[in-house]
Amino acid sequence: MKPILAFTCGDFNGIGPEIVLKSLVHPSTRRICQPVLVGPIAVFESAARRFRLKLNFQRTSLHANLKGIMPVIDIGDGIEADITYGIPTKVSGKSAGAALEKAVELCMNGTVDAMVTAPSSKEALNTAGYNFPGQTEMITLLSRSHRVAMMLISQQLKIGLVTIHSAIRDVAQQISREKLFEKLEIVDDSLRKDFRIKNPRIAILALNPHAGEHGLIGSEESSILSPFIEEAKGKGFLAGGPFPADGFFGTAAYKNFDAVLAMYHDQGLIPLKMIAFDQGVNFSAGLKIVRTSPDHGTAYDIAGKNKANISSMLKAIQTAAAIVKNRKER
Repeated sequence: MKPILAFTCGDFNGIGPEIVLKSLVHPSTRRICQPVLVGPIAVFESAARRFRLKLNFQRTSLHANLKGIMPVIDIGDGIEADITYGIPTKVSGKSAGAALEKAVELCMNGTVDAMVTAPSSKEALNTAGYNFPGQTEMITLLSRSHRVAMMLISQQLKIGLVTIHSAIRDVAQQISREKLFEKLEIVDDSLRKDFRIKNPRIAILALNPHAGEHGLIGSEESSILSPFIEEAKGKGFLAGGPFPADGFFGTAAYKNFDAVLAMYHDQGLIPLKMIAFDQGVNFSAGLKIVRTSPDHGTAYDIAGKNKANISSMLKAIQTAAAIVKNRKER
């Protein structure tokens, strides 16, 4: 049985509906999953017309495996599909948030096996009343998950983040032994369970330039990170570091590890996107449900122009289907 994947619309003023629908007509997608769309049906119909995609949408409360039919869980009641490409609005945020809520519900009650989220705007979501730093934090709460680690996945790299959408000025005070162990445990467990890596080797990046230069540029390495890594090794984790991020990626030392634990968002995402921008996948490790998304945003500058690249979305679909399979076979 192919896994059933729920696809959210994302922000309809961005490239979300475009990359979702273009991915669903791609030959590889139907071979690996049964899709169900979640969002206002009017949005999907409008996108299909604009991008000249032949899809026969049908409202449904459950998944449908009917030849030639694209099932849609329509959350459009009370949500106007007033599409204004390139501009985050309260209505586009309301639509994106409602789609997330419904997709999580479908995952939690077993109607679908996983969810793949199209890019949304934090600004639009917040304007609509969804006061979360990002989709990951919102999905964590909705799925009643106790722990989550944002991971970015590509063929060459798997990167977990200790802090996610935090201002740089706040990062250092958020790095603690307890938080480091929480993220390390989630990433290690996910590598074993979701990616079938038996004895994962995980590199821990330093927080400060040159790993603090023996305390001259910061003390977190000597006071927190080095003791944490030694304790982690004592507990059986194959952890190494703390590595200065620039040299670590510059010398391709990441090839000696199965995953990397970065201290903050850009420290991990910049090298991954430099290496595999069109192939990266955002995966929420540690959740009670399976959720992936492309590794890019709403791309308002090209929204509605038929220019969006679907490579990352295709990888997100493949990753979600593979993780569902790995968990079932465990």
